[in-house]
Amino acid sequence: MNHKDEYDVIIIGAGHNGLVCASYLLKAGYSVLLLEKRSVPGGAATTEECIPDQAPGFKFNLCAIDHEFIHLGPVVEELELEKYGLEYLECDPVVFCPHPDGKYFLAHKSLEKTCAEIARYSPKDAKKYAEFTQYWQRVINAMMPIFNAPPKSVVEIFGNYNLEKFKDLFSVVGSTQKSLDFIRTMLTSAEDILNEWFDEEFLKAPLSRLASELGAPPSQKNLAIGVMMMSMRHHPGMSRPRGGTGALIKALVNLVTAKQGKILTDQLVEKVLIDNGEAVGVRVAGGKEYRAKYGVISNIDAQRLFLQLVDPTEVDDADPQLRERLERRIVNNNETILKIDLALDEPLRFPYHEHKDEYLAGSILIADSMHHVEQAHSKCTLGEIPDSNPSMYVVVPSFLDPSLAPEGKHTVWIEFFAPYQIANAQGKGIKGTGWTDELKNRVADKVVEKLATYAPNVKTATIARRVESPAELGERLGAYKGNYYHIDMTLDQMIFFRPLPELANYKTPINNLFLTGAGTHPGGSISGMPGRNCAKVFLQSKHPLTQTLKDAGNSIKSTMASVFGIS
Repeated sequence: MNHKDEYDVIIIGAGHNGLVCASYLLKAGYSVLLLEKRSVPGGAATTEECIPDQAPGFKFNLCAIDHEFIHLGPVVEELELEKYGLEYLECDPVVFCPHPDGKYFLAHKSLEKTCAEIARYSPKDAKKYAEFTQYWQRVINAMMPIFNAPPKSVVEIFGNYNLEKFKDLFSVVGSTQKSLDFIRTMLTSAEDILNEWFDEEFLKAPLSRLASELGAPPSQKNLAIGVMMMSMRHHPGMSRPRGGTGALIKALVNLVTAKQGKILTDQLVEKVLIDNGEAVGVRVAGGKEYRAKYGVISNIDAQRLFLQLVDPTEVDDADPQLRERLERRIVNNNETILKIDLALDEPLRFPYHEHKDEYLAGSILIADSMHHVEQAHSKCTLGEIPDSNPSMYVVVPSFLDPSLAPEGKHTVWIEFFAPYQIANAQGKGIKGTGWTDELKNRVADKVVEKLATYAPNVKTATIARRVESPAELGERLGAYKGNYYHIDMTLDQMIFFRPLPELANYKTPINNLFLTGAGTHPGGSISGMPGRNCAKVFLQSKHPLTQTLKDAGNSIKSTMASVFGIS
């Protein structure tokens, strides 16, 4: 074995969580190799010039775009990513949603300004919206210490609380009545909660559309927490890296390489090497092997890791029930996205809704009603394409960041929810899903046609178009059933249960084999939290006393600073 092919840690997949995890391990003194199957690192967080022949100079975010969760944790600050080239651009307004009757929902980062916009149509709902947002901001503040720590690390979770967070926690669950109300809320649906709080459809529709970004219809029980999505756009706010989401990846790559980490692309890992019940390396396509002295960390989901990359006998020796539980217990409800990218020679315009260019700064939601949103998601579960009256999430990234397009030109990002497996089309099309080039373009035509009912110039301004079917997106990301969250974000698959209880703390039954990524706590989206938390668990496993004392010290320091003002 060539010593150059041996590292302390090998990470499978160079998505943003893999890169974050690598960064923390490199800072702790470990040598790290990341192996990425694509020709570029980043996973679901890339920005690429993907229509170079028809639209040279147009750069598109191929999946993730709006960043909120990463600002609820310390990753950017702890890794000092600004030193490595990361610059965030704040979105404001944050949401624009035109309504068929001429009303529209315009949300600013400022809660007061947003309430003033709502009050134009409903003073009652404006008042309720302020109360609603403040409640969910307290919930988020109370939950973040849990999200920013491994789910079984009581010491670290406690250390993440300060006086303000404790106050918010008690304001939410500080009495029997409040606790019961909170539990009831968590068990219900976004639709139920929004109907409980509000009257006006122009307000409920966009809130339900954002709630459904977790990957389920607004009527789904146990997923009411999705209604918190809008409140995060008020605080901490929503932003995008200058240069696109890929600029976050570029900063992380700069950090990793500066710390002597190694990233190899076009390296498809085909096998995790196990010796005497312990992960010792990986083998990539072509037969080359890389050895890991202290551990292998998977940034791909648990199903692909254990069902495809680890010998079944090795899995069974570690846990005889694990393979069957991974096959049968994890839920992916068949919903993913059909992604459309447009190159335009002018920005979108919404002439029927008092158009102002500032509408283009944030997210544009085409959500005519909660029923409209419901159809957009519930049909996917049945394998039906909800394209008769499409709902969608639209962004004009180049409005906020002109570097993404040639001068005076614009890019448009469209997310349309669609089934991965089309009903009655098994075995046909790409990967047997039923999707074909002809079908994806026909669906995209309907999506653009619907957008044109609000922004007519989308049809005349389009220079070039790229459409990626759910099957193609799943293949590019390596995501099981095209699920960019790895597994659904339902309550039964979160925190202590993500992806399964026995895998929920980033460790696996195989020694020195760890999990990170969207399929681990606290879940998908751009946050870096799974990568950071996994690094902590890895370090704890290698230096248990040192790390425990460090975590305890941080806990005491945080509490003292909060309560007594001692730094």
